[in-house]
Amino acid sequence: MTASIPPPWVLRHPRRPLIALHVPLAAQAPVYTSLGTDGSPLTDPLPAILLAAVILALQLRHSLAAARGERPAGWRWSLAAILLLTYAPIWLLGLNWVSISTLTLASTLTLLRGRPRLVAAAAQVSVYVSLQLIATLGTPGFSVWQIVILELYAVVVPSLFAAALAGGARLVRLVNELEAARTELAATAVGAERIRVSRDLHDLLGQSLSAISLKGDLALRLLAKDTAAARAEIESLTGVARDALHGVRAITRDQHTVSLRTEIDGAAALLGAAGVDTRLDVADLPALPESAQSALAWAIREGTTNLLRHSKAGSCTITLSRLRGRIRLDIVNDGVRIAAGQGPQHGSGLAGVAERAAAASGSSEAGVHDGRFRLSVEVPEEVA
Repeated sequence: MTASIPPPWVLRHPRRPLIALHVPLAAQAPVYTSLGTDGSPLTDPLPAILLAAVILALQLRHSLAAARGERPAGWRWSLAAILLLTYAPIWLLGLNWVSISTLTLASTLTLLRGRPRLVAAAAQVSVYVSLQLIATLGTPGFSVWQIVILELYAVVVPSLFAAALAGGARLVRLVNELEAARTELAATAVGAERIRVSRDLHDLLGQSLSAISLKGDLALRLLAKDTAAARAEIESLTGVARDALHGVRAITRDQHTVSLRTEIDGAAALLGAAGVDTRLDVADLPALPESAQSALAWAIREGTTNLLRHSKAGSCTITLSRLRGRIRLDIVNDGVRIAAGQGPQHGSGLAGVAERAAAASGSSEAGVHDGRFRLSVEVPEEVA
């Protein structure tokens, strides 16, 4: 399994760039005000800095809540407060203070919805443009075209900055949702892998352990009568155990493959050793896609294990047939055994057979027909 690549710093800490985006936009108003860029005399920067810090804190409260997909508690009061702190001090600090309204406009875009948002945003832009026009007309030497350009600047630039702040909050929310989805997908993949390993181990070890038990019993019976035959069964038993160990290691690495022909031959040998009269009708094995062949091979393995563990069958028929582009596997035995309150031969591995058949665009069915238990699996001859 390959190691996952950690996400970039921005994706791991999406709120930090958002906060960093707010700071310079909040700092410009105290700078403009204290330097008197509109021609006014230099002033003490402390009041402007304190006011800007309060407005920045309110706006960050709004933006960080929007990044979580919500509006903060008491947002109407905090919106009213940021509007008051933006426009009331203009008469004291001068027209340069209006540059802080970029944050206020961002709060409006973040908190309001629908028509009220459009109306409030348009009103704030109008106020900004009007104050910019007053400042321009109060300064001699501007031509008409210069005034028009400054007014366009007053419309476009604050709107873009405010949209950047609101969009940044939305982007942080999307990044958080993306990370949550990424985490959920990783958890789902882990869960799916656990289910696969559990299912494959059940199907693999079910038959292997049944074979070990069967061969062990047979070897014990032969010890008193035929030592050589008992020795052969024990050697065969150790071979089954080694194969099971190899299969377990392959399953954990997702490298375990099954062969349809191998599973058919193994099922016939195992059923024969158990004393089940087995008839095979599989002479014309088609060339199947890997998913279909795997589904059928696992079905034969599980059907054999199911028969040995849940029935007292005396005969079994394994049939492969081709009909209208589909391959059908039927495993039929006469060992129907119904326990009180339970269905016949319904081991948990049949659910794995159904899952594999569905993964190969096929279907499966298991039940009693005419006093015999039938496991049927159908898969398409070609991958869709």
